[in-house]
Amino acid sequence: MNDSKEILKYCPNYYNIVNFDFQENDLISEKLVNIYKSYVFSINVQNDEELERVQELDRVLSNYIADYLFRSTLQKEIVTVRVKKDNNIIRNLVDIIIKIFSNYEEYTTRKLYISKWI
Repeated sequence: MNDSKEILKYCPNYYNIVNFDFQENDLISEKLVNIYKSYVFSINVQNDEELERVQELDRVLSNYIADYLFRSTLQKEIVTVRVKKDNNIIRNLVDIIIKIFSNYEEYTTRKLYISKWI
């Protein structure tokens, strides 16, 4: 089987992300989509860690498209990030994007407590 078809099985939101209609002057969204496309087709399908990471990135960028608050948060935080210069810059950026989303989810998710009536 073709690797690209195998990879797309793990990225159910691929076409929604790639075809996202962002504003003309939104360079950050354009770069994020380009990073996504580059990373998705550069992974090794036999590596479970990379498959998990690409699934998580797919979920994060799907939320980026759907959630305006997360989009603005990511756009603010991604410009302040420093990336190590090593052999895999895209992977480092992907890890940072996922980490920003984790922090966003933790920060914005409310914990609800159900009180017990006596």
